[in-house]
Amino acid sequence: MASGLKSRIGGHVVIECLEALGADVAFGLPGIHALPMWDGIRSSRLRTLNFRTELNAGFAADGYARVSGRVAPLLLSTGPGALNAMTAIMEAASAHVPVVVIASQIPSDMIGKRRGYLHELHDQQASFKPIVKWSARSERVEQLPEVIAEAWRRALTPPSGPTYVEVPVDVLLAEAMMPRVDALDAKRPPPAAAPIGLLAEAAGLLSAAERPVIWAGGGVIRSGGWEALIELAERIDAPVATTYMGKGAIPEDHPLAVGSAPDDRAFQELLTEADVVLCVGTELGAETTAQYGLQFHGRLIQIDADARRIGASYPALGLVGDAAATLRALLERVPARKDENGARRAREVRERIDRGLDAQPRDLERGLLATIRSVLPRDAVHAWDMTILGYWAAAHFDALAPRRFLYPLGSGTLGYAWPAALGARAAVPQTPALAVVGDGGFMYGAVEMLTARQHRLDAKLLLIDDGGYGILREYQRDAYQGTHAVDLVQPDFLALCTACGIPNRLTSPDRLAADLTWALETPGPAAIVLRETLTAAAPTP
Repeated sequence: MASGLKSRIGGHVVIECLEALGADVAFGLPGIHALPMWDGIRSSRLRTLNFRTELNAGFAADGYARVSGRVAPLLLSTGPGALNAMTAIMEAASAHVPVVVIASQIPSDMIGKRRGYLHELHDQQASFKPIVKWSARSERVEQLPEVIAEAWRRALTPPSGPTYVEVPVDVLLAEAMMPRVDALDAKRPPPAAAPIGLLAEAAGLLSAAERPVIWAGGGVIRSGGWEALIELAERIDAPVATTYMGKGAIPEDHPLAVGSAPDDRAFQELLTEADVVLCVGTELGAETTAQYGLQFHGRLIQIDADARRIGASYPALGLVGDAAATLRALLERVPARKDENGARRAREVRERIDRGLDAQPRDLERGLLATIRSVLPRDAVHAWDMTILGYWAAAHFDALAPRRFLYPLGSGTLGYAWPAALGARAAVPQTPALAVVGDGGFMYGAVEMLTARQHRLDAKLLLIDDGGYGILREYQRDAYQGTHAVDLVQPDFLALCTACGIPNRLTSPDRLAADLTWALETPGPAAIVLRETLTAAAPTP
C-alpha cells in the first residue's frame, strides 16, 4: 500500500490516534491486512519496534508497560498474526499490564461468512474476549478515535490490563474524510480510595493490632503506591511481605522488608500468626498461598480495585479502591506506633530462611544470585524467565526498586524474559536491563537478538544452558522417577550469538562478576552463556 494512492486513509488515522494519546513507540510486525497502519507509522513520530514474531512483540510490549506504567500499543495482523500474540496477551491480562492491541480484520462484508477469505477466523474478536478487559470493532473510519481512546482509557483504569480493537481492512483502506486527529482524551478516572466507613474500620483494626503484617502485591506497583506503602508500614511498625508480583514495592534491604518466599515456613508463620494482615493489590492466588493451603489466624483486610477479588480466596474486610489512594487514606487515619518490633520480626524471618538455605546447601545457585545482585545497579531492570534461577530469584533475589523486577508468573509462560527486557530497555533507555533465561525458554525468542541489534536495544542476556527444560526434569524425576522429552538438542549458543552479531562470552560461576560487568559496559546488546545444571530451592523449615 503506497500512501500516494490516497492522501489519507483509515490506517493513517489509527496512527494519528496513537500519537494523540501520547504513545512514543509501537510494537508489532506487518501483515497484509495491517499494511495501511504501517504505512501510517512510516511517516509518524512513533518509534517502530517490529519484532520477528507476534509472540515476542507482545512480550516486549508487556515489558515496556510494566517498567514505565504507560500503555504499550501492539499492532497485529489478521488471523494467525493476531493469534500468535495471544500467549503474551494472556500474560499481560494475568499481570494486569496495560497493552492496547490493534489488529486488522478481513473485509467487513466477509466477517462471519466462512467463505475462505485469507486469514479468516469465524469470529476473531471472540478469540480475545475471554482474555482482555474490553474489546471492540471499528466499523467506520470516523469511529476510530472514539474506539481507540476508549481502549486506551480502559487499559489504564484499575484493575489495568490489555484491551483489544480490531479494524477491518476495508476500514483501514477507506479514505478519511475527517480532520486530522491531534488530541484525544483517554485519561482514566481519578484514583478513588475505599469508602470512608470501611477505611475507619480498617484503620481501627490496624491501630489495635499487636502483630500487624502488610502483604503487598502487584497492585501496589501498578498504582504507584510504594511510597505510601512504606510510610504506612513505618507508621504501624509492620513487617512487609511481598508477593512475587509485588517485588520492589518495598526495597528488600529495608529493615521492615520480609521478602517474597511464600513456600518457606518462616514466611508462612509470620502471616499465620499475625493478628491483622493487610493485603494490598494481591489476588491471593495459588502460588502466593501454598495452593490455598495458607491459613490466617487473625483478621484479613484486603485492598483491591476489583470487588470480585475481595473474599474470593479468604474471608476479608474488603476495601475496594485504588491501592495507592487507599493506602494514603489509611495513613490519615492510623496513628504512629511507639514500639519498634517490626524490624526485629522481619529480620528473624529473613535470618531463619537464610539458615534453612545454608542447610540445603545450594552454594552455586545462591552464589549466582549474589553475584548478579552485586553487579547490577540498584535501579536496573532484571527480567527472569520461568527457569530454575528465575524461581530462585522470585523468592530470594533482592528487588531494590519498583517496576524493575519482571517475571511472568501471571501465566507462567516460557520465553518471556528476553523480549520483555528489550521492551523495558525501550521504555527506560538510560537504565541497564538484564534478561536471565534458560536455554529451553530462550529458543522461543532467540531470533530477537537480531531485533536487539536492528533497533539498538542494548539489553544484556544471561543464558543458563543445561541442555533442556531443567525444572521439568526435576518435576518428572520427583513425580515419575524418570524423564521424557525434556532433554533438547541445542545449538552452540556462542556461535549463534556471534552469527547474530551479539558480543558474547562463555562464563563460569567464578568469572560471572567480571563477565557481567563486561556485558554492562559493552555498547549494544551482549550475551553471557553459563553451562551449569542448577537445582531448584527446597522450602525451608
